[in-house]
Amino acid sequence: MSTIQILEGDAIDLLKQLIATPSFSKEEEKTAEILAGFLSSRGVQVNRLQNNIWAKSKHFDPSKPTILLNSHHDTVKPNKAYTLDPFAPLVQDGKLYGLGSNDAGGCLVSLIATFLYYNEREGLSHNLMLALSAEEEISGHNGIELLIPVLGKVDWAIVGEPTKMQLAVAEKGLLVLDCTSYGKAGHAARDEGENSIYKALRDIEWFSTWRAPKVSNLLGPVKMSVTVIDTDNKAHNVVPSQCHFVVDVRVNELYTFEELLGIIRENVECEVTPRSLRMRSSGIALDHPIVLSGVNMGRTCYGSPTTSDKALMPFPALKTGPGDSARSHTADEFIFLEEIGQGIQGYIDLLRPVLEPVKAGARIKEYID
Repeated sequence: MSTIQILEGDAIDLLKQLIATPSFSKEEEKTAEILAGFLSSRGVQVNRLQNNIWAKSKHFDPSKPTILLNSHHDTVKPNKAYTLDPFAPLVQDGKLYGLGSNDAGGCLVSLIATFLYYNEREGLSHNLMLALSAEEEISGHNGIELLIPVLGKVDWAIVGEPTKMQLAVAEKGLLVLDCTSYGKAGHAARDEGENSIYKALRDIEWFSTWRAPKVSNLLGPVKMSVTVIDTDNKAHNVVPSQCHFVVDVRVNELYTFEELLGIIRENVECEVTPRSLRMRSSGIALDHPIVLSGVNMGRTCYGSPTTSDKALMPFPALKTGPGDSARSHTADEFIFLEEIGQGIQGYIDLLRPVLEPVKAGARIKEYID
């Protein structure tokens, strides 16, 4: 059995353990223990910061540049449309079902396998560092953002998210807006008060119809979606004095958050409060060595509409990984078993021209007796 086959088998077994262990954002203690134990059993010196697990390659040399391999082990909560047990890993028709299997379990275990493949090798041109982060699904402060300051110098990163192994070289920023329209309470049976819902509807109409004039070649237009709406009362016969709604804004690299907020506030009457200004648009140069390596493998570059931990990294990062983003957060989530093997081999081949430039282009066959 080849090294890759052994890594693939171990990766699938590990993913099954992770699926069977609930790991909602901020509740990843048990999966952190599983990941730490898995790496320790393979001779890796493991570090832990809250629910983040990280490690340096065996022959880490501070004089060399460092590549970070990152993915997350937290999940969203299963939606009500599940027909299968989200925590019971099930293999059927070549698919592994379970919560977090696709987002981002397949990427996570494939990157771990890639780290182990290169971990013992001497003479690599770069160091490798592995970071298995928490709270990615909620863009939490105790995930990769907490971890980065303790990692030391990182030159660039690969972020594991399901992209069908294509190259997400850019990523839209995420701006979540809490909007509040104010009116005046009154009795619904009489011509009293000022209905805050009607005022909110006028602003919601603007959010749904306005089009930002600057359109990115990679990331396309700014996208704004109203996703939540509620009022300050529960009684059917009261004209509401306040109406709150939430707007999900996906921002391309042609607008700063501050610029876009200025435009919004000039055009709506409601009070607009951003939840965070952290998740900004990010990108990596098209002539970066890891991008060129992927292009030489026949992969395509594109701009991603979804955000990831990539947005919080103060260094270039490429988002790529096995699985399909369209399956993320869906009922009966799954990943094809063959995608995990393809992910491991794909990551190894993607890194080889950078880590082993002399051997680039030559597939090295290794067998374990």
